[in-house]
Amino acid sequence: MLTPIPELIRSISPNVRTLSAEQALAEAAEHPNSLVIDVREPGEVAERPIKGSINIPRGVLEMKLSTQYNDPQLPIYLHCATGARATLSAEQLQRIGYRNVTVIGCPIDTLEGVCNRENCA
Repeated sequence: MLTPIPELIRSISPNVRTLSAEQALAEAAEHPNSLVIDVREPGEVAERPIKGSINIPRGVLEMKLSTQYNDPQLPIYLHCATGARATLSAEQLQRIGYRNVTVIGCPIDTLEGVCNRENCA
């Protein structure tokens, strides 16, 4: 039996750090070496880019990140359209050894604004 994606996300979420966009971007600004990574596909990013983030799609994230950024303590902030791919990505990055991974738990539309209780994790 397949595990439904929402159920999988719910099971992973307690094991990954999640912040609102406002909190995450403020924290990232305090760490000049931090990365804000957009794990959406390039076409999605082209339609709605988020200033200050780099695009590494979820499908190649572990391979690209580990070859370009091999510091396990590097502060990494992940976002996507809804938080699902960012959550799955965070789990995988933790599995390969990154220790300072945070999911931005807001929909992509709120990244440049301020989150509220209705749209943040």
